[in-house]
Amino acid sequence: MPPDQEEAARVFYCGLLGMVEIPKPSELAKRGGAWFSSGSVQIHLGVEQDFRSTKKAHPALICRDYDALAGALGRAGIKITDDNSIPGVRRCHIQDPFGNRIELIAG
Repeated sequence: MPPDQEEAARVFYCGLLGMVEIPKPSELAKRGGAWFSSGSVQIHLGVEQDFRSTKKAHPALICRDYDALAGALGRAGIKITDDNSIPGVRRCHIQDPFGNRIELIAG
C-alpha cells in the first residue's frame, strides 16, 4: 500500500470486507501499513514508497455470505468482475483502494 493510507485500508478491509484489524508487532508498526484478519486468514499490507498495485497475484477469500458481501460492495461503488471460468464455482474479482486484486469465492 502507499504511505499514509492506513485509514483507507481500514475503511475497506474492516468496513466493507468485515475483517478485524490486528496489531502489528511494535518493531514492524514503525514502518506503517496495517494487518487484518478474519477467522484463520490474515492479510498484511506493508507500505512501499514506490508502490505499484498487484494486478495478477492475489489472495482468494472464501465468503460465507457471498451474495450479501457482493451486494454491499456494489452499493459502496466497488467494481465487481464476475468470473465464471471454473465450472460450479461462484467467484469474482475486486480491487482494494490501492488497486490490489482480490478474489472472492462463494463458500
